[in-house]
Amino acid sequence: MRELTVSVPGLELSALAWGQPDAPPLLMVHGWLDNAASFALIAPRLANRFHVIALDLPGHGRSDHLPDSTIYQYLDYARAVLAAADALALPRFHLLGHSLGAGVATMVAIAAPERIRGLALIEGLGPLGDDGSRTLDRFREAMVVTPGATRPLRVFPSIEDAARARAMASGLDADLARPIVERGLREVEGGYSWRSDPRLSRPTAIRLAETQIMALLLGLAAPTSLLLARPHPPYLEPEALQVRIDCVDDIHVTHMDGGHHLHLEHPERVTDWLRDALDR
Repeated sequence: MRELTVSVPGLELSALAWGQPDAPPLLMVHGWLDNAASFALIAPRLANRFHVIALDLPGHGRSDHLPDSTIYQYLDYARAVLAAADALALPRFHLLGHSLGAGVATMVAIAAPERIRGLALIEGLGPLGDDGSRTLDRFREAMVVTPGATRPLRVFPSIEDAARARAMASGLDADLARPIVERGLREVEGGYSWRSDPRLSRPTAIRLAETQIMALLLGLAAPTSLLLARPHPPYLEPEALQVRIDCVDDIHVTHMDGGHHLHLEHPERVTDWLRDALDR
């Protein structure tokens, strides 16, 4: 495993890499409040075949935070991933995304179809959409910043305490969460605190309407493989997701028993799925 620094316009992004640089590139994009270490269990299993590069998205892991005058949204994440691919001199590459990263990866593949050799998605197809029911409330919550409203970052006495807190919040076993937790912490007075930008927990001001997402998915040309956990989480309702799936011409859907972080719970099975997916 190697640590990389990727310079993109206005930001320094961090990444982890495995395998030989002359192997076919496989870019990985993690989920919300995760980081590149989310793929620490599957990337080494792929390093004999791919040059695996797992990015820390802006505001996550060891990457720079966005300026205070900006907000975090899918379109800018997608721009950052494409800019990182440019900086890494990857004209064509395989792409894997998990959760938030699956939405970002979908947008990247739609934006630059000529660059994506194959698209693999875990627990997500496209970004979170908007049915209109909370558009106004979400917009106001995101745009109004009350001075002093940001809570101070929690300080954990140890990495183990942070891992337990992450496990309680996400339902992911503390041992499995540990690589993400270790990369996501920084030492402060009295212990450890999260590196991630606290603004990541604020609501997104504007989400794309579901009809817009469907129109975008109609332009998804890359061979796509989607892996879904069983039982499904509440934000991936099968009926609504099936409408999105039906928009994609070349897609293969697989279900696997487990939780939202299938690639951490079942690294061998997910690695086998991913090899098959990219062979398509």
